[in-house]
Amino acid sequence: MLLFNYNAETQATRRSEVKGQYDLGLILAALALASVGVVMVGSSSIAIADGQHFGPFYYVMRHMVFLGLGLIACVVAARTELGWLERHAGLLMLGGIVLLLLVFVPIIGVRVNGARRWIRLGIMGFQSVEAVKILLVLYMASYLVRHRDNLQASLLGVIKPLGIAALLVVLLLAQPDFGSAALLMAVTLGMVWLGGAKVRNLVLLGSAAVPVLAWVAMSQDYRVKRLTSFLDPWADPFKDGFQLTQALIAIGRGEWFGVGLGASVQKLFYLPEAHTDFILAVIAEELGLTGIVLVLGLFGWLVGRGFVLGLRAVERNMRFAGYVAFGLSLMIALQALVSIGVNLGVLPTKGLTLPLISSGGSSVIMTCAMIGLLIRVSYEVSRAENAMMQVIAERQLVDVRAFAGERR
Repeated sequence: MLLFNYNAETQATRRSEVKGQYDLGLILAALALASVGVVMVGSSSIAIADGQHFGPFYYVMRHMVFLGLGLIACVVAARTELGWLERHAGLLMLGGIVLLLLVFVPIIGVRVNGARRWIRLGIMGFQSVEAVKILLVLYMASYLVRHRDNLQASLLGVIKPLGIAALLVVLLLAQPDFGSAALLMAVTLGMVWLGGAKVRNLVLLGSAAVPVLAWVAMSQDYRVKRLTSFLDPWADPFKDGFQLTQALIAIGRGEWFGVGLGASVQKLFYLPEAHTDFILAVIAEELGLTGIVLVLGLFGWLVGRGFVLGLRAVERNMRFAGYVAFGLSLMIALQALVSIGVNLGVLPTKGLTLPLISSGGSSVIMTCAMIGLLIRVSYEVSRAENAMMQVIAERQLVDVRAFAGERR
């Protein structure tokens, strides 16, 4: 005989205290990529740092400091309720637009190599677009939840979110930052499609945007040179095609298993940006095809876990959490794809770093914050699943008690 007393109020309180679990696979994938990054930044930057008289370990120590700051950002993001982010998504997006405008303000904005992409934050610079990547995903996820029916039914519902993305693109092109602009637009289109927009509407808008994008790409001489050098880098291997030819030489030298960790020749003042934009070429030279497959596998693992989390969330009607997971996974995947494509010579040079691996400051911190948000999604989805299981168990308990009462 069962002697339990069912108390609905007690059970409801117990359900509200249900805890979730963090996705261990997601965490391990991120840690593995960060670990590869520390090793390869150390290997690829020693000659550069020594040549600049900073000391051989300057860049790897700097990278580890930013990883530490990124860990703090990751923990903060992982402990932030998604409901709060959904309620304030519009205000956060407005803050992102302000960040992009601040780069044009004298004293606050910093010009580096002819581009105004950084704002001064005390002792360090911060690239505004890195924060905007997250804020755009949060805003788009909120929009897709609030206007899902309109998005799926009409062309106007698709134009509105693309209009916000277009505003960000204009501000980025004024800096200029064509690579980040293209990345944000691609992620926006991907999220809108995942939100249920008709392919016909996306194709229609895309067809109208192609001439504009082509004009933007051809409007600056340096972009034209990047395109022509990408098509035939060996036509001018000591000037416009220098970066790509040196990257291809590094990749070719690596063959199957590489020349050995630390034994790269191309990183010795031949390959520009060896520890940032072209770090994958150093990986290929020192670790060979095996190293490339390892990096691709880790990114596939990380992004795959993110999409699985998004699908689980949408299936449980947690649409904001699902769209956030989709958007962040797309952001990481596309940035990694572009960076890898540039290093392998299948895409024009865009100036995008390899997430969690390339040396960087604001990019490392904000990528860690993205991982933190994905971890938060995993926690809230797990919590919802655990609560559902508890409800089912309670109902089964009631049924058993009712059946036992009838037997008595």
